[in-house]
Amino acid sequence: MNKVLYISSEAYPLVKTGGLGDVAGSLPPALLKKSQDVRLLLPAYPDALSKTGRHRVRVSTSCYKLPVKIIETRLPGTKVIVWLVDCPAAYNRRGGPYTDERGYEWHDNALRFAIFCHLAVRLSLDRYGLQWRPDVVHCNDWQTGLVPALLSLYQNRPATVFTIHNLAYQGIFDQKIFAALKLPAELWHIDGLEYYGQFSFIKGGIAYADKITTVSPSYAREILQPEYGYGLDGLLRSRAKDLSGILNGIDEKLWNPGTDPYLAKKYNRRSLNNKMLNKTYLQKALKLPVGTSIPMAGMVSRLVQQKGLDIVLQSLPDLLALPIQLVVLGTGDARYEKELSEWSRKYPDRLKVIIGYDEVMAHRLEAASDFYLMPSYFEPCGLNQLYSLRYGTLPVVTHVGGLADTVVNTVQQTIDDNTANGFVLHEHSASALINAVQRALALYGKPKLWRQLQLNAMGRDSSWQSSTEHFIKLYQNLVGHIDDPG
Repeated sequence: MNKVLYISSEAYPLVKTGGLGDVAGSLPPALLKKSQDVRLLLPAYPDALSKTGRHRVRVSTSCYKLPVKIIETRLPGTKVIVWLVDCPAAYNRRGGPYTDERGYEWHDNALRFAIFCHLAVRLSLDRYGLQWRPDVVHCNDWQTGLVPALLSLYQNRPATVFTIHNLAYQGIFDQKIFAALKLPAELWHIDGLEYYGQFSFIKGGIAYADKITTVSPSYAREILQPEYGYGLDGLLRSRAKDLSGILNGIDEKLWNPGTDPYLAKKYNRRSLNNKMLNKTYLQKALKLPVGTSIPMAGMVSRLVQQKGLDIVLQSLPDLLALPIQLVVLGTGDARYEKELSEWSRKYPDRLKVIIGYDEVMAHRLEAASDFYLMPSYFEPCGLNQLYSLRYGTLPVVTHVGGLADTVVNTVQQTIDDNTANGFVLHEHSASALINAVQRALALYGKPKLWRQLQLNAMGRDSSWQSSTEHFIKLYQNLVGHIDDPG
């Protein structure tokens, strides 16, 4: 059994802005079921505090002269112990974990997550006498990047793992912030936290963690190249022997069309015909023309360039000329929100755009759609294509990152060997997207074949079973390899 402190800036259902929240809410419980002694560390945002049940204060301390408490509770619906870093000055505010109500980054994000990292280090070293010291500290994304850096200064320390969920988000600040945070001077150098004269949180994780993981094997290879490395590909290549890609899983209890409480009609592989009833239900709810024979394409996404919004918008004149309905749920860049909304007003019987995020609607759209658009420029892992496969909704994706690792293009060979489960774009362009949708529509007109593709998709194992084994092996290999002069 390994003792694992899993550190994340979000975790579903306490707080979620994207895939990190889903992973941090489902991987720790999966590790616990595999007999790992895992604790989850999160900032105590208002939502996180309001969604927990019984809790107790374990520590009262300070950091940067601000009062801080460590509150112990449980991750709802699980037995995972959660420690919440409660610093009201840093986290008790309206808005999101990283941005205010207008979508602007909090001006003091460096301080907010430096506090979080300092408390994580103290807990990792059992400085508060809680009688629990981790063997492994597992950090996630830039908000936790200072933890491996700070722990590297201690000989008698836990092993560290740093997982990159999206290298595009790096936590870069001015050099004067490094000084203001009074971080150890020995961390400021070209191989440390310095990044072209600036201060980089994510470099702390990449440069100092004992092992680095990403969320898919393909993305682990991609980030070694300048195109996907965001200026860190050289550092990552220097650490290639310590880098691996472990594919994300999903919470198969939460995302299960056979038990999903949000669906109008539950279904599974044996009752697949019921899936169509979810489509007619959603069509009525969204005031779209109703009919089971009308193909529906869904898209639940952050409306940002990474997700391929440019080519989606370029494709709309041709896509909306096809016999389909398109439903988009998401929020993001204002220009994408505006353009999509304008198109939906022009084509109310073909396109429905819902600005914002709604967990219930996300489930219903996965169940109602026949295929799912995900033409990302890059995709470290992607979770929505995994949800889609689980719901018998065939993904239309680009051949990048985790999409390449999970979606098998429908061609004659993969049809014959029953591995086909989606449609893959091998170039990132509007014409390639239109071509892929046209291929999907052609096969949608062949009900027997389409049903087999759906069964292939639903038969894929997207659970955490395999991935947790990889993490446990990684943890076990690390434990005992850290110098302990004590």
